[in-house]
Amino acid sequence: MADGAPAVPFLDLVSQQAEVADEVLAAWERLLRAAHFVGGPDVAAFEREFAAYIGVEHVVGVANGTDALELAYRALGIQAGDEVILPVNTFIATAEAVTAVGATPVFVDVDDETLLIDPAAAESAITERTRAIVPVHLFGQTAPVEALAPLAARRGIAIVEDAAQSQGAVSAAGRAGALGTIAATSFYPGKNLGAAGDAGAVMTDDAARYADLLAASPGVRLPGTRSGNRDVWHLYVVRVEERDRVLADLAAAGVGAAIHYPTPLHLTDAYAGLGYRRGQFPVAERAAARILSLPMFPHLTRAQQERVASVLTAATSRSRSHG
Repeated sequence: MADGAPAVPFLDLVSQQAEVADEVLAAWERLLRAAHFVGGPDVAAFEREFAAYIGVEHVVGVANGTDALELAYRALGIQAGDEVILPVNTFIATAEAVTAVGATPVFVDVDDETLLIDPAAAESAITERTRAIVPVHLFGQTAPVEALAPLAARRGIAIVEDAAQSQGAVSAAGRAGALGTIAATSFYPGKNLGAAGDAGAVMTDDAARYADLLAASPGVRLPGTRSGNRDVWHLYVVRVEERDRVLADLAAAGVGAAIHYPTPLHLTDAYAGLGYRRGQFPVAERAAARILSLPMFPHLTRAQQERVASVLTAATSRSRSHG
């Protein structure tokens, strides 16, 4: 780093682990003594407590988020010949689970403000073979399930929430994971609720400081939040021009950043056979070239956020000066 300033990591799992290390080690030793390596009373207790927190009747623990999605689809009887509508801006596992049960993913575009599923686009994509719509609660806020639910009810279509990035997020309609027919979530270490392996316990810090620090940066488009939502900021995703160059500037300055997600699903090789073409989902495609995830984790300090904002503002200002 040219200025000698300390690096800002994109994610700090070491500090998170240190905060709960004694409690985790005590629980792990108890599990070893009881030999409850799969299932057992601790898993059952977590399922009950998480169900009460979300506000649903049942929670069943599984191996990972992808399995959770696949089992949700299978529980609904979705199979070969069926179609499942999902936003093209999401992690590929959302579609992979559809493929795993033999059904066909049908991609739709996203809202330009929030980058969440566009309800009008979803409605236009419904056919006689549609069995489910998957509103992905992306980056830490809930998708517009309340706009999709009446449509789904009229057509006899299930709502499957992909809640892998939204543990704790709340909308005017309720808490993520309790808004649709069935929901799937992930406890991967980097999630809001994550730990060693694919399970866990982590909540995010406030991200409002980023909005304040970057408010005067004209080259940075801040993330939009749907009215009535309480975002838990699993990711803090801004949009900038010359994203790849800005990302390189951040890296050179020791600021960790990432891209979620660089390629809309219809442009991946895995789903080239579905026949979608470039330009078909303009909002998602335009956003994919501009999105940039800033550091976001519970132990992120004010000084670190100020450092991130300063470096990002300088990088985007350079974009504008060369424009």
